[in-house]
Amino acid sequence: MTDQEIFTKVVGILTPFAKNKEALGSVTAETSILKDLKVNSSRLVDIVLAFEDEFGIEVEDGEADKVRTVGAAVDLIKSKR
Repeated sequence: MTDQEIFTKVVGILTPFAKNKEALGSVTAETSILKDLKVNSSRLVDIVLAFEDEFGIEVEDGEADKVRTVGAAVDLIKSKR
């Protein structure tokens, strides 16, 4: 799976959680999940669980805490595959 395919799937997983739907149209690796997409911080657990299910990985709590941008999510997933 390419980086772009992972990126696309990550954005797809984030979409239902994002309150700022307008920001979804211009997502980059630097896009902040909490600040730019306005995802509620309590929903990050659900997002990480969705990453685990979608990509067949296991994410430790300490690793999950570092997922603040879309790029960080992609990098974490790549490192786990």
